[in-house]
Amino acid sequence: RLGRLREARELLQRGIPIHLWGMAAPGEIVVGDFRGDKKSATADALGRWNLYLAPVEAGGPYRLTISGANTIQLNDVLVGDVWLASGQSNMEFRTDQLKDPARELAQADLPNVRLFQVEKGSAEYPQAGVSARGWQRCSSQAAARFSAVAFLFAREIHLREKVPVGMIESTWGGTSIEAWTSMEAIGSDPALMPLVEARGKRMAQEGEWELLRKQSAAAKAKGLAGPDVPWRPDPAIWSISQLYNAMIAPLTAFPIRGVIWYQGEANTRLDGAPNLYGRQLKTLIEDWRRHWAIGDFPFLLVQLANFRSGASEDWAAVREGQRQALQLRHTGMAVAIDIGDPDDVHPLNKQDVAARLALIARAQVYGEAIEYSGPLFRQVTRDRSGLRVWFDHAGSGMEAKGPALAGFEVAGTDGKFHPAEARIEGTSVLLSSAEVSGPISVRYGWANDPKCNLFNTQGLPASPFQASLQFLH
Repeated sequence: RLGRLREARELLQRGIPIHLWGMAAPGEIVVGDFRGDKKSATADALGRWNLYLAPVEAGGPYRLTISGANTIQLNDVLVGDVWLASGQSNMEFRTDQLKDPARELAQADLPNVRLFQVEKGSAEYPQAGVSARGWQRCSSQAAARFSAVAFLFAREIHLREKVPVGMIESTWGGTSIEAWTSMEAIGSDPALMPLVEARGKRMAQEGEWELLRKQSAAAKAKGLAGPDVPWRPDPAIWSISQLYNAMIAPLTAFPIRGVIWYQGEANTRLDGAPNLYGRQLKTLIEDWRRHWAIGDFPFLLVQLANFRSGASEDWAAVREGQRQALQLRHTGMAVAIDIGDPDDVHPLNKQDVAARLALIARAQVYGEAIEYSGPLFRQVTRDRSGLRVWFDHAGSGMEAKGPALAGFEVAGTDGKFHPAEARIEGTSVLLSSAEVSGPISVRYGWANDPKCNLFNTQGLPASPFQASLQFLH
């Protein structure tokens, strides 16, 4: 079973057959009993067993009994919706790190919300079990050390939908997306082979890095200026599939309702990765869905917030890759381009991030008739001497927050972008530039910390994007 079977509580996914599994003596008969539904299984030659009980609707607390040579009883079992929260440091960012944590923690006594925290670990091969803190009732103490985005999302869904909610946190700061993806998925896509090559180069550089580190430390101990030691990612967390193997693979036997994902910052720093991110994210989503084998469950992601990180456009490239992942079914994206901190890669405003993720879930998963996204690029067409950009999710209209609409650029056949004059017309924006006589390309919010201000009247920001008349993305 997930975590420790002797924990007194559990939260199971409603509407999906309940999966029980574990270890016993070879040939031992194990019986699962939940609300009068009994099923048995016989442990194989290695002692492995698993069985499925009938789906159950939301409710509880119930009693779950698993018996064989010994008996294990769980007396506080809820049935509701289980969500997985994963990614790097902005998802790992704890509730007690918020600007005013007391305000949120005062509303954290929620006995029908359960929290499960996976411990950090890496492995060369997919693991059968996971190290974790077992299911805890949500309280101010439990929520304080839990992912802020995950806790706030769970609270919103629980209070809105009136069902028990379980949140599994599996996060690790500074990690790349390839570390969270199975080797099987990456190895089957020739387009991702540069990742494998880059991994080999970094492994070869390990000795050089270590030598520089020792030389620098020795020089500093003598008060001298030693050699510069270039930044390098931790091998334990950038190596392909290491985190998938230890922190995701063991969870795939446990049915979930969906995933919320906040990651991408690390991939702005790795050679060649920003432009590959869209392909990588699609690969991860399809990979996880294949291994969970419960259908195309919802995958809701957070687009990178604005952040001043040098002159390159790597953050813009990753954001574009995140937007492209919306081509997959049952995906949604919370845009955060307006709520970041230009000087801090860990912006404190996690409340709006969680609220925007919850909006998507409320609309896409729970069927509420609400607008859940800011304007999303649909297509670009020629309009006289300029371009017209059409948007989905314009809501009841679009508006500029500020004196004038900003953030749009156009380019001609030379590929050089110039600021564009922009005017909102219904669900489209008309663009022109005196510097570009025949524009064929457009981009919006295309910078690490862009100045862009297009919103729909529901107060949700437009996603940055790039596109052209020849190649629509």
